[in-house]
Order: sequence, then C-alpha cells, then structure tokens
Amino acid sequence: MNHSNMKYLIDRYLASYNAFDVDGMLSLLSKDVRFENYSGDQLTTATTGIAEFRQLAEQSKLLFSEREQRITGLEFGHDSAIATIAYRGTLAADVPNGLLAGTVLDLQGKSEFSFGNGQITRIVDRS
Repeated sequence: MNHSNMKYLIDRYLASYNAFDVDGMLSLLSKDVRFENYSGDQLTTATTGIAEFRQLAEQSKLLFSEREQRITGLEFGHDSAIATIAYRGTLAADVPNGLLAGTVLDLQGKSEFSFGNGQITRIVDRS
C-alpha cells in the first residue's frame, strides 16, 4: 500500500474517532484487527477482531464528553506507519483510578498502524 493510501486511512480513522463515530472507525478495519494499548511498557488493553474492538470503542466513547487525537508527525514503513499523536480529552464520568468527570487529559503518544488489503489490520497505541 502506498503512503498516501495509508495516510488517508489514518486520517479517516482519527476523524471518526474524534467524532465518536464507531461505525466509521470499524469500516476501515479488517475483520481480524488487533488493537493494543500500552501505558509506559505495560499492556493495559488488547482486542482481537471487530466485535471486541467495537465493544471497547463503545465503552470508551462513554468516558469522554470531548476528545481529539491530532497527528504531529508521521513516519512510513512497508505497509505500516507510526503517527506521533497529541491527545486531548475531557472525562464525562469519574473513572476508577480517581480522575473525576470534567478532568482534561492532555497526553502525547504514538500510534502504530499496520495495513493489508486496503484496511487497517493492527493498531498499537503507546502513551
């Protein structure tokens, strides 16, 4: 897959994420998509397949009243890309780690995307 097609898929994915459009996100993913989230070096969440990803995405969107992932850098490999991400979100509900509704999260991280057959096959978020 060429770089412009990969960037197009990433841009559409992030636009759907920012708009809380779970169906839009899912339309870009392979049926066996793998998602992993790391905080530091600790794996905090992992899903395999569209059904598990949908469940996580639906749960996650309830936690925020607003959220935005913005690309600040993008590096391409062969059928892969690493996006440097600026993340900002406002919690809509209290969360178990003690953060309260209304708390603004302002984070930096990286998202690694892998591609196959014109779709996103893997996403690894690191913060």
